[in-house]
Amino acid sequence: MTEVRAGRSTGKVRAARLTDLAALGELSRLCQSDGADTRSLGLPVSGPPIGMFSLFRLPLGAFRPHDLLFVYEDEGRLAGLIRVERETVRDEWTIVELDAVGMGNAGDVRFRLVQQLLRDGAKRGAARFHVACADADGNVELFMQAGFARYGDEKILFRRADKPLPKPMTDAAASEARIRPTTPTDAIALARLYAVATPQPVQRLEALRLIDWERQGTQWRIPRSSLAPILRFADVEAFVQESDGGGKDGTQLDGFLQVGVAKEDQPHYLKVIVRPDADASPLVRYGLGLIAARTQRDSDHRHDHGVIAPVRTYESPVDRRLEETGFAAISTVTLLMKETLVRVAEPALVPAGVR
Repeated sequence: MTEVRAGRSTGKVRAARLTDLAALGELSRLCQSDGADTRSLGLPVSGPPIGMFSLFRLPLGAFRPHDLLFVYEDEGRLAGLIRVERETVRDEWTIVELDAVGMGNAGDVRFRLVQQLLRDGAKRGAARFHVACADADGNVELFMQAGFARYGDEKILFRRADKPLPKPMTDAAASEARIRPTTPTDAIALARLYAVATPQPVQRLEALRLIDWERQGTQWRIPRSSLAPILRFADVEAFVQESDGGGKDGTQLDGFLQVGVAKEDQPHYLKVIVRPDADASPLVRYGLGLIAARTQRDSDHRHDHGVIAPVRTYESPVDRRLEETGFAAISTVTLLMKETLVRVAEPALVPAGVR
C-alpha cells in the first residue's frame, strides 16, 4: 500500500515591505506566547517579566538601512519571518528573530527562511552568520542542518526592577578600585584580557581584531553576546579595571565592563569580563551604580525594567558575583555560527630537519 506524503509548503519567501509591518508585529507577538503551533528562537524567555517581543520588537527605529527582514507568505497570509542585523564593518550577520506559525509546517517554513538568508548572504559577501537560541523546538537541530556550528552556551541572568539599585560609586572609590572609562589606546590590553578569559576555539571562531576593540560608543558590539541587539536601544559605555601594579608592561587589565542604559521599554544591560584570578564584584557594583545614576528622576532615562546580564559558561564565577548582587538565572541559550570564508594556514617558520 502506498502512503501519501504531506506536500511541501506552497508559500514563498520574499523581502518584507512596509505594508507588512502590522502583520509582522502580530506574528512576532504570537510566536512569543508559547503556543503549541508556534516556533521562535526563545530569547531569552517567553512571557513575563521579559519576552523576546519586548526586547526585539519591530519599531522602525530599530532598523538600519543595511538590516534585512524576510517573510514567508502563504495564500496571502504571513506565516514566518526572519530578521537579521548586519555589521558592515566586520561583514557579520546576526539572526535576532526567526518565527513561524503552523503545527504541521512551522519547521519547514523556518528552514526555508534560513536557506533564503544564507543564499542572500553569499551574494552580498557575508563572512559569518551568528545566532543564539534556546535548545528547544528543534532550534539547534535546524541551524546545524543548515551548516551552523555550536560553539558555546550563555546563561542569562536578570535583576528585577523592584530591587533597589546601589548608590553610584564615588570618583574616589572608583579610582581606589582602579576603574576608569576605556580609551582607544586600551585596544591591545583589552585584546589580551579577552585572550586570557576566552578559550582558544572560541577566539578562533569569533576572530576579534584590534580595530574592533578600538570602537567606542553606541557602535561597540563586542564582546559578542546573545543580547547584543538590545544595545541598539541603549546608551552604551565601557570601562576597564586596571591591574594592581599594571603587570609587566604597566597596561595589564583585570576586567572589562560594558553598560547599556535603556532608552526604551527594555532592561538595562551589563557585560563583565575578568581575568580568571580577578574578582568581578567591583565592576558589577560600579555598573549597577552607574545605571542608578543614569536613571535618576531628572535624567532622560526614566525607564526601569530591571537589569539583564549574559555570562558564558566558561566565564564562571562571574555569574556567582552577579547573583550576590540580586541577579537570578532565567534562561540558558546556545551560541551557533556559520563561516562562509575558507581558513588557510598563516605563513610561519618551522624547525629545519635533516633527512
